[in-house]
Amino acid sequence: MGAINGKTYTDRIDQLKSEVWIDGGRVEGKISEHPAFRGVIESQAHLYDLQHKTSIKKIMTYTSPITGEKVGTSFLIPKTKSDLKKRRLMAQEWARTNAGLMGRSPDYMNTVLTAFVASTDILEGNENCFPEHLLSFYEQARENDFSFTHTFINPQFNRAPLHFLDEFQHPIAAKVIEKNSDGIVIKGAKLLATQGGITDEIIVYSTANPFDKSYAYAFSIPSNTKGLKFLCRQSFSSDTTRFDYPLTSRFEENDSIVVFDNVTVPWERVFYYDNIQVANSFTSKGAFTSLALHQVVSRQVVKLEFILGVAQLIVDTINTGEYQHVQEKVSEIIIGLETMKAFLIASEAEATKNRNGVLLPAINPIYTGINTFQRLYPRVVEIIQLLGASGMINIPTEKDFEANIKNDLNLYLQAKTKDAKARVKLFRLAWDLCMSPFGTRQTLYERFFFGDPVRLSSSLFINYNKKPLVDRVERFLEEY
Repeated sequence: MGAINGKTYTDRIDQLKSEVWIDGGRVEGKISEHPAFRGVIESQAHLYDLQHKTSIKKIMTYTSPITGEKVGTSFLIPKTKSDLKKRRLMAQEWARTNAGLMGRSPDYMNTVLTAFVASTDILEGNENCFPEHLLSFYEQARENDFSFTHTFINPQFNRAPLHFLDEFQHPIAAKVIEKNSDGIVIKGAKLLATQGGITDEIIVYSTANPFDKSYAYAFSIPSNTKGLKFLCRQSFSSDTTRFDYPLTSRFEENDSIVVFDNVTVPWERVFYYDNIQVANSFTSKGAFTSLALHQVVSRQVVKLEFILGVAQLIVDTINTGEYQHVQEKVSEIIIGLETMKAFLIASEAEATKNRNGVLLPAINPIYTGINTFQRLYPRVVEIIQLLGASGMINIPTEKDFEANIKNDLNLYLQAKTKDAKARVKLFRLAWDLCMSPFGTRQTLYERFFFGDPVRLSSSLFINYNKKPLVDRVERFLEEY
């Protein structure tokens, strides 16, 4: 089959009829027509169509080593710096269509699966590990262009350090409760599956440091597997219009709790189970962090480019560019953007091969990048609010411009370079970016995208090799 188009993606998701619950009811009929999911499924379908756009097809696809067909670049295992660059360009082509606001576009989880395959040496020879299952499934996913959501976070039941999850007879966090001839049986729940219920598959893996081997596993199953339920939060896009909610209406991915009600995972879909040591090292010591963060930072660069464009357009529209405090604020976004771009390019320039011959981006630049962005994003959102000021509040709806008050609006809301409706359209975009429910969710999402900011900073402190620098200072001191 190879790289699919948008219609194939949409038809496949509709045909799954996965068990998705939202606003007190189960989704019936075609999920692509449900108001909570219609916009994002249309946007995602557009991403798949881009794989067949003649001008960028060489970036978006590559030749399958098995069939000779064109498959998605997001499945490409990088062996050269050209491969890494191609992966970056692919991710950024997709990100530009949604301003970097779709954090779980298909290339993210495809990258995660690719990183898992690049880490099979961690599974080889270990108890209850099946690297051959992982490789076989990766090839199946690549050749059929599967889409994925994922989940790995335990519910926020009790986050005390010494808390044990088995306080009740019924598991809270999803765990293996049985092994039989068919596979492993999972019961419990996991957070936080963004795009839950609108992908072909869900990849599930352990959090770090499971205290019990029944919580140490990794697998992938179809989203319509018996006993699997997606419990979605309230949608931000159910009754929105493109003018009033230009971002929410198109890119609201939704998030879900994933419930496993005695879900059987076939053995051929199990990558590992009952192995705490492997669970602790598979994502931390494998290719996961390097490859996943390379995709993430690629997207975040595009997101900052979009925010800079919005900021400058606000300045131009209301003619505030001569004020130095405005120049300073916009420059702050520019500095953040160029810093993130530098991290990304440095990670490629300093890339090294792992034991499997996979070329991995250098971890220090992009790990520093993700630490930087978690603190940078809330600030650039604040800058948009400061630049827009009262204009972020005085934003009539599209219906207002069709009512008897439209003449007043056209007179009093016009701007230096735009008529009233065009000005309001821009400010509604800025509001949706940083003040609507969708926008505030984006801020929280980026704050914790790769984990708790304090923990990530601690990890950088612990793992960064500072010894050569300390030794240099010691020698300097000895010289006098």
